[in-house]
Amino acid sequence: MARKKNTPDHAKTHAQAANTPVAGTYKGEFSTIDLEADSYTTDGWLISINGVPSSHIVLGQPQALEFEYMRWIATGARAFIDAHLDASKLRITHLGGGACTMARYFADVYPQSRNTVVELDGELARLAREWFDIPRAPRVKIRVDDARKVAETFTPASRDLIIRDVFAGAVTPQNFTTVEFFEHCHRGLAAGGLYVANCGDHSDLRGAKAELAGMMEVFQHVAVIADPPMLKGRRYGNIILLGSDTEFFGSTSTEASAITRELLGGGVPAQYKDEDWVRKFASGAHPNHDEVPNLQMLSDTPQSPAETSEH
Repeated sequence: MARKKNTPDHAKTHAQAANTPVAGTYKGEFSTIDLEADSYTTDGWLISINGVPSSHIVLGQPQALEFEYMRWIATGARAFIDAHLDASKLRITHLGGGACTMARYFADVYPQSRNTVVELDGELARLAREWFDIPRAPRVKIRVDDARKVAETFTPASRDLIIRDVFAGAVTPQNFTTVEFFEHCHRGLAAGGLYVANCGDHSDLRGAKAELAGMMEVFQHVAVIADPPMLKGRRYGNIILLGSDTEFFGSTSTEASAITRELLGGGVPAQYKDEDWVRKFASGAHPNHDEVPNLQMLSDTPQSPAETSEH
């Protein structure tokens, strides 16, 4: 990758006016955004948020996915969509947007899909629209908002696929890993819909196991995708978590074999693990829950008649 460098404001202004990306450091509403050209890929751009690589875009090539975990998401989601969902009516919600790499990808693979990206940083959303060839609404709609609060207001059965890729630095905020959050997503999914999460975890794998334990309380079926060193707890990395009330592909099925072949063909070979494996992997783990107010403190707080009355 080329080294990052600050770019004079007048140069940025000129490039932005021409809707052309220009390398540099930009101040977001909640983060520092670094944009640098990929010296190995023509028209490739790397976007880092607070120093952490977040998105990669190749102009004119929406199906080019540089990050392996994004390829794993695409492989698992496509297999599920093609087997179980109506591609002509797909409603996809992306919790955590970055530069909209995945929304741009799915909008191209499934041209009739409707993608909604929920991104907290409004300046990042604006710059992504300005710099990159992201399809316009309704194919890709960007909503500037808190993704957890949006999930809490999901209309029942209003979407077919939810992809969670929310990070604060290198970790997913706790309130996106709880049983209550999974319940909000489950409610928002239409019957047979799919929940996908990018889980970044350390070698102890405690985070992934806790998330899977919580997902198993909400979804009837679970599965994962990751590379073998990660699944064996040898390093920090990404695990893709899948949840649905529709049964996934058994390890001996034709679909699982096809997924495995595609995953093994990537730059970082990965594996698909079915729910039998997942249940053993996460056995004994304790799910995360939202923090609840201290009930003793609430009971000691004077309440007005309106607050104590029953409705």
